[in-house]
Amino acid sequence: MSQQFEDAYRRSLEDPAGYWGDLAEAIDWTKRWDRVLDDDRPPFYRWFEGAETNTCWNAVDRHVDNGRGEQRALIWDSPITGKQRILTYNDLKNEVSTFAGVLRKHGVEKGDRVLIYMPAVPEAVIGMLACARIGAIHSVVFGGFAAAEVAKRLDDATPKVLLTASCGIEPGRIIPYMPILNQAFEIAAHVPSSVVVLAREEQTAELKPGRDHDWDEEAAGANPVDWVPVLATDPLYILYTSGTTGKPKGVIRDNGGHAVAMHWSMKGVYDLDPGDCWWAASDIGWVVGHSYIVYAPLIHGNTTIMFEGKPVGTPDAGVFWRVIAEHGVKALFTAPTAFRAIKKEDPKGEFLSKYDLSKMDTLFLAGERADPDTIQWAERMLDKPVIDHWWQTETGWAMAANCLGLGRFPVKYGSPTKPTPGYDIDILDDAGHAVPDGEIGAICVKLPLPPSGLPTLWNNDEGYIESYMADFPGYYKTGDAGMYDEDGYIYIMSRTDDLINTAGHRLSTGAMEEVLSRHQDVAECAVIGVADQLKGQVPVGFMVLKAGVNREHDAIVKEVVQMVRDDIGAVASFRQATVVNRLPKTRSGKILRKTMRQIADGEDFPMPATIDDPVILDEIAQALKPLGYAG
Repeated sequence: MSQQFEDAYRRSLEDPAGYWGDLAEAIDWTKRWDRVLDDDRPPFYRWFEGAETNTCWNAVDRHVDNGRGEQRALIWDSPITGKQRILTYNDLKNEVSTFAGVLRKHGVEKGDRVLIYMPAVPEAVIGMLACARIGAIHSVVFGGFAAAEVAKRLDDATPKVLLTASCGIEPGRIIPYMPILNQAFEIAAHVPSSVVVLAREEQTAELKPGRDHDWDEEAAGANPVDWVPVLATDPLYILYTSGTTGKPKGVIRDNGGHAVAMHWSMKGVYDLDPGDCWWAASDIGWVVGHSYIVYAPLIHGNTTIMFEGKPVGTPDAGVFWRVIAEHGVKALFTAPTAFRAIKKEDPKGEFLSKYDLSKMDTLFLAGERADPDTIQWAERMLDKPVIDHWWQTETGWAMAANCLGLGRFPVKYGSPTKPTPGYDIDILDDAGHAVPDGEIGAICVKLPLPPSGLPTLWNNDEGYIESYMADFPGYYKTGDAGMYDEDGYIYIMSRTDDLINTAGHRLSTGAMEEVLSRHQDVAECAVIGVADQLKGQVPVGFMVLKAGVNREHDAIVKEVVQMVRDDIGAVASFRQATVVNRLPKTRSGKILRKTMRQIADGEDFPMPATIDDPVILDEIAQALKPLGYAG
């Protein structure tokens, strides 16, 4: 047991105002708070009421002012284009303050919204920080999102300016952005008055006179502007959750609480010191990119890497090791799906042996369920600690983790360890009662959420209550299902939607996926529950095999069916599985289990806005037909 962690965790629940107030001293403020926690209007809690600060100032200027201007701030590594760029904190301050002048020139003031629709390039980070510098609210939309989804966000956020690039680049294809945006402008009721376009060599863009402006020309003619104080409770950004239908769910992140939590997490969770090189292999379109490519490492004074590439194919399954070795990365944070892709292409770790990873201390995984087989494979290959942790767009940082900065707990495979300071987590049944250890239920967090937790949804207080608060009064409903063990370790088994009811038994598809992933030939897998007239639902497994496996698929299916029977029991009714070439995923790597289930049950379904490649859905349908499902 880590006494340091236990003491911090206990104080965070018993004295949240004192605990977070002390941690807030690490952030620079222009005006201190009147109250650490405003709890007058549950469930609308606000942190650091009355305080003033500026997130860009904390992320950039104060490091320059403290003599660290020549430290590397941002490393852009783009194997997909063969280019790299390094910006020091001095460079970042100059470029951000200049681009803030561009935004001002186009009429952007405190509280205005700016939509950012860009690939993984340094200018995207510069645009985000420039918004924060002048108190504007940015909303980043993943570059390449479909026009209809962009239009929804335009109408909800009503941005004054849109920042974009001429294209995004994927392996084997270029995605021109302006045709997508022009189509979105035709659909949307709200169109921004100005669009600033970064020209990339790989694709030209036709600019509309009067509306569209060249990024470099605008920056060349702009006057730098200084940061402005904003209230701690003012919004820093809006981030729309994926798969939105109807009114978009725009998660709001405030300035003060967010900065405090981001700063603390870099040491508390990840055990990094200022100056260490850190890499979150994600995209700024997702919450991981917001929190851990941009804000947390820069606020904490780290060197952060922005990567434009893929774990395999740009050019090979060794690219992660090359980046770590070349830039001296101390800790890597990525999604389990990235390591499954590497494991599939290079199961023996032959690429890894080519690189010196001596400066790397730890691998962190999050974003989806981290199966024990993937964690153990990474441990064997890297000979480094592999730490799973769990959080969501709505929280902005880890709800459960092995907090390395507070003393390390033994790893238990399948568990992200324990709730982090500030998170009082209960496992509840449908009636809102706590369930015994070892039983699966809805994972819920007692209110208030700690700093960085969403205070509400953008222009949608009613949706905030309905989506997160109504089902379990006094709690934030995570939408995840899981359990505690006898040692207080938490296990995130699946989304509550992925709990299946088989002949009256509540079963976790995540537990079955763990079993499948242990098979020697399986690179990654998914289990869904499909409708069954007799039992209500029965599980069906989908498996992607490792490279070079040439065995009969029927033999592999028979083996995994027996493995589930041995591990979980006949009660699981796991009798059907199929081998597929790939699984349908979002661009952030999450498997689209709900869509797979809808295909199997013959239901109509909307095309997921975040899907990486829609063609995969046809492949899943074809794979289901021999099993007797609608497909």
